Amino acid sequence: MKKRNVVIHGLMLLMLIVTFVACESKSKQESAGKYVDDSVITTKVKSLLAADDLLKSFQISVETNKGTVQLSGSVASQQAVDKAGEIARSVKGVTSVKNDLIVK
Repeated sequence: MKKRNVVIHGLMLLMLIVTFVACESKSKQESAGKYVDDSVITTKVKSLLAADDLLKSFQISVETNKGTVQLSGSVASQQAVDKAGEIARSVKGVTSVKNDLIVK
């Protein structure tokens, strides 16, 4: 009887340890909430760029990762590059903007 209780307690302890290890969050993984936030930011930036008279004729690629927006593509003037950066920075949730637009 005593041996049986020791085995049961040992198994319960093992299950508890396995549960804690399995539930440990990984800091390198992006949570679903962060992914959704990045998608919302990307969508907002794209819609604002498309609505702007100066920028709507250019194909500007927008990618967001952890609040950092990356703009890429080509535009006609430095004014367009600056305007696109301003628009991206104006969106709530944007932490920084990497403006890789090229003037052609």
